[in-house]
Amino acid sequence: MAADDRLTRSEDELAWRLREAHRRVRVLPVSLTQRERLSRRLLSICDVAKRDLSHAAGRLDLFLLDLDALVSDTPSAGNIAEGD
Repeated sequence: MAADDRLTRSEDELAWRLREAHRRVRVLPVSLTQRERLSRRLLSICDVAKRDLSHAAGRLDLFLLDLDALVSDTPSAGNIAEGD
């Protein structure tokens, strides 16, 4: 890997947040249909990140807020594992 192939700080932060979002979706106690919908939405954010980091970061912020709301509305929200 060449030295100029390294990620910038903003790219690295977005990549970390996307990985965290994927982990959260994977462990979310929801139906398969709902998990698939969330996964598709997250994949579309990843696709946008290839072209426009700031737009992807904004969409990811909204996605994470929606995940937080979904978790707080889940009856077993207090029992959700942190994941691996």
